[in-house]
Amino acid sequence: MKGLKELVIGSLVLIVAGCASDGGPPNLPPPTGLGAGEASVLVDEYKMDVGDVVQITVWKNPDLSVSEPIRPDGMVAVPLVGDIMAAGLGPEELATNIEKKLRNYVKNPNVTVVLTGLTGHQFLSRVKVTGSVGSNTAIDFQQGMTVLDAVLGAGSVSLYADANRTKLHRRTEEGGTESYDIRLKDILENGDMTTNVYLMPGDIITVPERSF
Repeated sequence: MKGLKELVIGSLVLIVAGCASDGGPPNLPPPTGLGAGEASVLVDEYKMDVGDVVQITVWKNPDLSVSEPIRPDGMVAVPLVGDIMAAGLGPEELATNIEKKLRNYVKNPNVTVVLTGLTGHQFLSRVKVTGSVGSNTAIDFQQGMTVLDAVLGAGSVSLYADANRTKLHRRTEEGGTESYDIRLKDILENGDMTTNVYLMPGDIITVPERSF
């Protein structure tokens, strides 16, 4: 009888703990604006790489403005300037270098460089799904991608996944990481999309296993 009593009490503790974990409101990330037609990436400290697409705008000189991918040699071609190194630089650094070269042809050039395509840096351009899923994987980021899209791309959750304890880990502007609650079981089994948030490049989703 004593063993049966301890078993019942232990079971109740597990049930209560499980209810407590799912009872409160989830900690969700702030809206990103990453809907079907929008994209935004934290790139203040990003160093451009081969394959990234840059839009170079010279104020009041549309003929000198171009949109170019960074070539395998790290260069981009700019009218009047010619080939200029872009790989390894930040957007502002590249803009400054172009301005210096354009001063031979344009009075007080004002150049803006904007990244319109990120393909060179795996950490920023991919979403990773790890843990108790069909396959630990890194998926190419696409605008409008949600948690559910990424998890299904990883083969969904495994039989022993503690899906409602899933976490989304995201880089912050300060260089740290924030973790958010993803109730994946509610998404998959109940159709509750409260935590099916839009993803950002570099996000990591971790799905833990249940404790037995």
